[in-house]
Amino acid sequence: MKAVRVHQFGGPEVLTYEDVPDPPAPGSGQALVDMKIIGVNYSDTNYRRGFRMHQAVSLPLTPGHEGAGVVSAVGEGVTGVRPGDRVVFSGQHRLGTYKQKMLLPAVSLVPVPADFDLKLAVAVLNQGQTAHYLCHDAYEVKAGDRVLVHAGAGGVGSNLVQMTKMLGAYVYATVSSDDKADVARDLGADKVIVYTKIDFAEEIMKDTEGNGVHAIFDAIGGDVLPKGLTCLARRGHLLTYGQSAGPSPPFEWPPRGVPGSVYLSNHQGADYSHPGEATIRRAHEIFGWVKSGALKVHIHKEYPLADAVQAHRDLASRTTVGKLLLIP
Repeated sequence: MKAVRVHQFGGPEVLTYEDVPDPPAPGSGQALVDMKIIGVNYSDTNYRRGFRMHQAVSLPLTPGHEGAGVVSAVGEGVTGVRPGDRVVFSGQHRLGTYKQKMLLPAVSLVPVPADFDLKLAVAVLNQGQTAHYLCHDAYEVKAGDRVLVHAGAGGVGSNLVQMTKMLGAYVYATVSSDDKADVARDLGADKVIVYTKIDFAEEIMKDTEGNGVHAIFDAIGGDVLPKGLTCLARRGHLLTYGQSAGPSPPFEWPPRGVPGSVYLSNHQGADYSHPGEATIRRAHEIFGWVKSGALKVHIHKEYPLADAVQAHRDLASRTTVGKLLLIP
């Protein structure tokens, strides 16, 4: 079969499209999936660069941790899926989806309803579940809360804008350009701040008459994180779930100038999305929102698997809006 592999860490050019052995027949509790759609995520670029690994890996490696396809065979004891079933999956611990076939724990697979598009399933499962646990479990957004969503036109951010609006919040969103500002407004953000032009913390404190926001969802890190602490409300929460701008520099704690008690926490999906019925229920709730039109999902572009290099280049350009997909 064909796969994309990394033989040395580096830029997009280190991704190579090559022949690799087919997976073995599924063993006990396993399922073999013929891949139809592969999702591209920013974390894939971290693995390609050897940066912020979520697990120990050795070279060569195959990037990717989400996709969808059709079950072609199952091993002994598998009852949740059968050959012919359409399934979707995601998870940082399932490294290696940039290939034509995947051997996976059957319990990790989410059956996709017959009337739901596989491409949409991939586009919404990982980012949608991340947004869901952040605003329902990590911090329970309530009607009347003021929240700030960084990267409000991005994958998780676009889902967070919509889900926090469903929960009755007043939503601030930061974006990097006017075009992305239009996207965030279309998703329902109440106020969009182009952070390349306006200091988001100062704008929020002015807009809230110094009261700040109750929660900030931050996948940016870097200098953005400590700045966010300065526009939290008393007993406000800043939740980090990524570092697209790199690690934050050392900063004073407790933060100088913060008017009251604040909470800073880090979150990873593995602690919220456990394989099995709970994950399936969460996924199917999100699929239902997409089908009803309550949750908008945008696919930016599809690429042949052989063009993974270009997909990574486009993702790094910060000009994409919506999901990037690879087609085996």
